[in-house]
Amino acid sequence: MGFMDKVKGMLGQHSDKISKGIDKAAGMADSKTKGKYSNQIRTGTQKAKDQAQKYGREGGGGKGPQSGS
Repeated sequence: MGFMDKVKGMLGQHSDKISKGIDKAAGMADSKTKGKYSNQIRTGTQKAKDQAQKYGREGGGGKGPQSGS
């Protein structure tokens, strides 16, 4: 099992925690920039969540939205 396979597996198993972490980081970045880059942060946050979900599904994680769990 390669490194990326392990990462994908973890993304699938912990997608809820990863999503919360992305939101927390985005909130912190938005706070530090005093809202100046809110649109860019929001866009980046959504793209990061989309990729995390994609890789989580590829890794066969049990908690992803496409897994049926």
